[in-house]
Amino acid sequence: MKNITFSTPTPEQLASGELGRKLRAFNYGVVGKYAETQYVRLDARDEAGRLLGGLRGYVALRWLTVEILFVEEDTRGSGLGSRLLVEAEQQAIALGAKNARLDTFEWQARPFYLKHGYEEYARIDDFVQGQYLVLMKKALTG
Repeated sequence: MKNITFSTPTPEQLASGELGRKLRAFNYGVVGKYAETQYVRLDARDEAGRLLGGLRGYVALRWLTVEILFVEEDTRGSGLGSRLLVEAEQQAIALGAKNARLDTFEWQARPFYLKHGYEEYARIDDFVQGQYLVLMKKALTG
């Protein structure tokens, strides 16, 4: 393997999706064909249009991955976070998800997720400034 170069892909190369297609083709040979990544994106706004919270995630390989769940501090405790999480899980089930996963720092929302049926399956101590990162998962039921 001679004359290999490394470079940052161009926007056009990124948009082509070639790398992802190559990985999926390899994976299909092991686990069979599965749907491409589908996004779950929710915003919660008040009557004035103020963003009170939201959720960003995606479904891939029948797993919902929650990347972001945020609720404004003055709205916490109102049930909005629970409503966002439940709605995302329902959308994910409709997209074929069987499970959900996420990570959260110890100062964030671990108790919230435990209350919603998530279980801790791994922890990385001292991830940032002495704080741990917890990885959580949950089986989704329709």
